[in-house]
Amino acid sequence: MCDFLKIKDFKLKGKLVLARVDMNSPIDPMSGEFLNIRRVIGSSRTLKALSDKGAKVVVLAHQGRPGEEYDFTTMQTHAQELSKILGKKVRYIDDIFGTYAKEEIKKLKDGEILLLENIRFYSEELLDRPADSQLKCHLVHELSGLFDYYVNDAFATAHRSQPSLVGFAYQLPAMAGVTMEEELEVLGKVLKSPKKSTIFMLGGTKAKDSMKVIDKALTNGYADKILTSGLVALIFLAAKGYDLGTPTKEFMRGKGLDKLVPYGQELLKQFEDHIELPTDLAVNKQGSRVEVSLGELPLPYVISDIGSGTIGRYAYIISQAKTILANGPAGYIENDVFAQGTNALVEAMSKSKAFTVIGGGHLAVNAEKLGLQKKIDHISTGGGACILFLAGERLPVINALKYSAKKFKEGKKKK
Repeated sequence: MCDFLKIKDFKLKGKLVLARVDMNSPIDPMSGEFLNIRRVIGSSRTLKALSDKGAKVVVLAHQGRPGEEYDFTTMQTHAQELSKILGKKVRYIDDIFGTYAKEEIKKLKDGEILLLENIRFYSEELLDRPADSQLKCHLVHELSGLFDYYVNDAFATAHRSQPSLVGFAYQLPAMAGVTMEEELEVLGKVLKSPKKSTIFMLGGTKAKDSMKVIDKALTNGYADKILTSGLVALIFLAAKGYDLGTPTKEFMRGKGLDKLVPYGQELLKQFEDHIELPTDLAVNKQGSRVEVSLGELPLPYVISDIGSGTIGRYAYIISQAKTILANGPAGYIENDVFAQGTNALVEAMSKSKAFTVIGGGHLAVNAEKLGLQKKIDHISTGGGACILFLAGERLPVINALKYSAKKFKEGKKKK
């Protein structure tokens, strides 16, 4: 995994550097305050490294996405948090590539840091297209000519092919940031030294990504077992013909998950012996946790967690594994009553002698709440990106960094 360039490979004093980082953080819907600034802290390491080398640093980042009422906000608070962490002023402006932004970029002095507006306020950023298409978008066209170098530290979105993530790496010498470098080196070792009895533990709400991971991991032979929970498990249970009950089916239909059931059927036909499904579940009966067997379905209550029998069976499989990769909670962890499955599986991972990886997000927060984060070998900053990478998927951002490294090195040789 050394076929990408790093910050240490460049002399950056006096150079204008565009840094794409990921500071997307959970926000309390009531207070509007950050619930966790782990990604902001991670991004600060790259920005400090660039500033310390005398670069003029301009930062692109995102928060939430359109439609998310509380998470989709400006980057002003992120700038304030970065200023506290770095002990120096990080300026924020509410522009991305307009005249105001360009004027402020040109005014930067060595070591200064400027954070631009939420990149997802720009509509083209949400279009996932091939890199050659992203080169033609306004963002890349308007900004690339201003900069000497590009840094990508947004590992959590490395599986997305969006303008700010891939476009600049094809136009400028590009390097991996501190977080990106660490992620690729740690996860690269896992891929280079695969151990038998590797399990993927997949839950949470990003079921579409998880289904793709299951397909890739089993097709490429990177996983021996998939332990399903959360919405992923519900899709497979529906694929096996279980009637999950009207409330759960309506919930799944509202999220478009019913469309993934045929995909689940295809995967079960090919890999049923490798895909573990819950044998019991916990439903929300007027706020109380009630555990039921699959034979008791359907019920007029929302399925909110895996049951005790499933927890015990999964914990045993975890204890026998050599490598464990986990992403997404097993249930509705916002309610402590239904965090039981998630808590138990994280505890089982912490006791395991296997090499353990958590794909960031809610599971990482959960491990911290339980005080078990130090007993997990690697907590990634990116759930989907981490698990897709370990499933053998070629990630667009990594491909772009490799392309830039090859192009830059060849250019130096010709000179």
